[in-house]
Amino acid sequence: MSASPRRVRRMPERQRHERAELDALLDQELVGHLAVVAEGQPLVIPMAYARVGDALLLHGSTGGGFALRAAAERATVAFAVTSLDGLVYARSLFDSSMNYRSAVVYGVLETVPEAEEHDALVALSAHLMPGRPAEVRDTTKKEYAATRALRLPIEEFVMKARAAGVGESSDDGEDHFAWAGVVPLGRAWGEPEPSPLTPAGTPLPESVRRLTGV
Repeated sequence: MSASPRRVRRMPERQRHERAELDALLDQELVGHLAVVAEGQPLVIPMAYARVGDALLLHGSTGGGFALRAAAERATVAFAVTSLDGLVYARSLFDSSMNYRSAVVYGVLETVPEAEEHDALVALSAHLMPGRPAEVRDTTKKEYAATRALRLPIEEFVMKARAAGVGESSDDGEDHFAWAGVVPLGRAWGEPEPSPLTPAGTPLPESVRRLTGV
């Protein structure tokens, strides 16, 4: 991993350089945004991903797609991931903020070799739905033919984070009549909803039970 020439310009003290912090963010989240330049215009594509070692795994349709085009053109792309961890309520709207972790990985997309594509797509699915690949049928040849796995090496990144309460400097001298503090943001999976074609009484698979705690 090389040192990035890119840097956080506003509040640079919030920039993070530790790879462990980046990995924790990438492993927690499920969706990122891929930024490419297509036909001279900026384009941002939300997509699922998974981190495996020193790379992000993405996927695209072989029928077309800007991600595959960017890989073929060896163009530099950016992939952004953000976690909102809480809202910071100050005594003025101007000083209110949020706690968050955000990162942008820069690099060149690579197509995953055909011999490794099965494992790559399984790893991507397992990140989204842990344990699910072992519970369903394998992907067919036709389905594989319609999908391409892509890899973005994690070689250059910029990460920024805030994890604090109301800034003392912004709170100093304020009238303390209004409540101030942090409201953490938590997330939880909801009640599983079976499809209309799922027979009544079909037990929940272990992957869903582990995910939802049902």
